[in-house]
Amino acid sequence: MNVIEIKHLTKDYGSEKGVFNLDLSVKKGEVFGFLGPNGAGKTTTIRHLMGFIHPDKGSCSINGLSCSKDSHIIQKNLGYLPGEIAFMDDMTGINFIKFISEMKDVKDFSRAQELINMFSLDPSGKIKKMSKGMKQKIGIVCAFMNNPDIIILDEPTSGLDPLMQNKFLELILSEKEKGKTIFMSSHIFDEIERTCDRTAIIKNGKLVAIEDMKTLSSSKHKSYIITFLNEEMAKNFINDGFNVKEIVKNQVTVSIKGKVMPLIHALGKYEVKSLDIKTQSLEELFMHYYGDIQSSHYYGGEKND
Repeated sequence: MNVIEIKHLTKDYGSEKGVFNLDLSVKKGEVFGFLGPNGAGKTTTIRHLMGFIHPDKGSCSINGLSCSKDSHIIQKNLGYLPGEIAFMDDMTGINFIKFISEMKDVKDFSRAQELINMFSLDPSGKIKKMSKGMKQKIGIVCAFMNNPDIIILDEPTSGLDPLMQNKFLELILSEKEKGKTIFMSSHIFDEIERTCDRTAIIKNGKLVAIEDMKTLSSSKHKSYIITFLNEEMAKNFINDGFNVKEIVKNQVTVSIKGKVMPLIHALGKYEVKSLDIKTQSLEELFMHYYGDIQSSHYYGGEKND
């Protein structure tokens, strides 16, 4: 059963900005990742799902409800963390959380308190004096405190330190075990690989790939890192006709698609110290589509498109 449906979604802002004929669906209980650099259309897509903007063409629906016509019902029942949270800076963190809980008609505040403790958050101070990370924690509490079945997250770990990022991933995996449906944009490949069932890659407002993470991890495209006894053997091996990706001293990396036995037979005439296997990563797949983008966290991710 598909919980989120996006059909032929088009929003044209001109100058090739927006989203164009976007089609994707998210199944019940699935954690779905959404990758793309600033300006690719991630936040535009999420704002359509929330009903904040309306498409030029196409449609979005959540649980069969129109995101354009039924946004007031949708927003009340799901969890949402925007890329940039509109805080009332003169409020304290706890007052803001309580304000949002009243808007969502949350009867039991215990889940909110549990999340506050989980993220070591002191919400008693004024929001305007809080760091980016503290504000992000408040946003996370607000997104999850009503125990929603569907959660939409736009760059959810932005501003969090590594320890809190890991806490957040634990939260996602915990929600996943409960059968929650999560749609999450992120700029951190490891974050997507650890949590998501499928991931969509968007470029210039157009969908370029949807990858099943289990399929990707067992991909037929594998890199074999061979450490020879010495550099001379490594140099001789590169003439054996394999797709050599890299050679560093006595270590050679080759890319193999399909059967590995020809490689094993070829290595039989060499003294090999070790042979390691690395499957194609999400980052490598992403860079196949975005080869011109520098990849560290690949674009920084602090601003949203």
